[in-house]
Amino acid sequence: MKSGLNLRAASRALKAFGLSAALVALPQVAFAAAASPMPAYSTPAAGAPGAQAPVAADKGAGAVEAAGNPLNTSGPTADAAAPGYTPMKPTPGIGMPVDGGIGLQKQFSPFGEYGRWIHDIVLIPLIAAITVFVLALLVWVAVRYNRRANPVASRTSHNTLLEVAWTLVPVLILVCIAVPSIDLIAKQYKPAPKSALTIKITGNQWFWSYGYPDNGDFEVNSYMLNLPGQPVINAGVREVGSKPWDGPSHMEVDNRLVVPAGEPIRLQITAADVIHSFAVPSLWFKLDAVPGRINEKVLFIEKPGVYYGQCSELCGVKHGYMPIAVEALPRAQYNAWVLGHPGGLIDGQKKVIDATAQAPAAGAGETAVPADNASEAVPAVETTSSPAA
Repeated sequence: MKSGLNLRAASRALKAFGLSAALVALPQVAFAAAASPMPAYSTPAAGAPGAQAPVAADKGAGAVEAAGNPLNTSGPTADAAAPGYTPMKPTPGIGMPVDGGIGLQKQFSPFGEYGRWIHDIVLIPLIAAITVFVLALLVWVAVRYNRRANPVASRTSHNTLLEVAWTLVPVLILVCIAVPSIDLIAKQYKPAPKSALTIKITGNQWFWSYGYPDNGDFEVNSYMLNLPGQPVINAGVREVGSKPWDGPSHMEVDNRLVVPAGEPIRLQITAADVIHSFAVPSLWFKLDAVPGRINEKVLFIEKPGVYYGQCSELCGVKHGYMPIAVEALPRAQYNAWVLGHPGGLIDGQKKVIDATAQAPAAGAGETAVPADNASEAVPAVETTSSPAA
C-alpha cells in the first residue's frame, strides 16, 4: 500500500517538473534566438563606410545676439575654449528626457541595446504573464470557493503536484532572468582595451571636471547654465537658450564632456568632496564617484550626438544643478577640438614628441625626417550637426 502511494507521489512530482519546464521553455528559447553577441569595438577609418563627414557650422549665433538675448561669455568657464569649435546642436527627444515618457530612452551603446532587450523581451512579458496569472487565480478562487458556491470546505492537504510546481516554477523564472542579467553585468565591467582613450571625471559640489590625460592633460569644468528669469545658480555662466546649440534647460552646460564616437573610452571617475554619481540613461552608463577612489568603466557611443544625464547621488543643496552633457564627435573632429586647447595633443603624440626631442639635431644640409608613427595635425573643423536618430 505504501509503495503504491510512493509511486503515485513520484509520478505527480515528475509531471510537475515537466509542467514547470514547459512554462519556462519559451523565455529561454526567446533569449537564445534574440540575444546576439556584443558588437566588437571598431573605429571606422576616414572615408570608410560609416564614417561621418564634417558638417557645416551653425550660422544662427549672430541672429541670437541681434535679438538681444543675454550672452555672458566672460566667466571662468566660457563656452568650449577651443578655437574653431562650435558645439553640436542636439536633436529634440534624442539623448534626453521627453514629456510623458514611461519607458527607457532610446539607446546609443551596445550595452544599452542589450539592456533594453532584456527589459522589453524578458522582463516585461514575464511581469505581464505573472500579473495576469495571479489575477486569474484570485478571481477563480473568489467565484468558485466562496461560501455560497462551496459551503463545505475541502480538507485536502499536502498536494505533492501543487507544492512541487509552486516551488520549481519561480526558481526557473528567476534563472531565466538571471542568465541574461549576469551576462550583461559581466560585459559592462570588462576592462577597456589598452589602446583606449582615457578620460578622468571628477565630481565636485556642484559641477563636473573632465580631464584628458591622453591628450595633453588639460582639464575643463562643466557648470549648468543659468535659467532665464530665475536666481543665478552659477556666477559667470550665461543663460540657457542664449546660444543656438543649447539643449533643454536644467540639462545644458557651458562645457560638455567631448568624446570620440565609435570607439571604446576608458572613464575613470572619482569625487573631490562627497559621493556623486555619473549617469547618462541613453548611453546605459551609471557609475558612482567616490572620494579617494577611482572607479573605472568603458563608455562606447555608437553615433555622434549630444546625450544628457544628471548626478544620481544626493550630494548637497545643489544636487539638482549638476547635469551631464556628453558630446560625441567623429574622431577627426574630436582631434580638432583637442588641438584647440593649450597643450592639447592627439592620443599617443606625446611619446612621439619625447622621442624626437631626444634625437640629435640635423646637420647642415640635412633634412629632419619625422617619425613614421607621428600623428598628423588635424585641421580645426566646426561641428554643428544633429545626432543620428
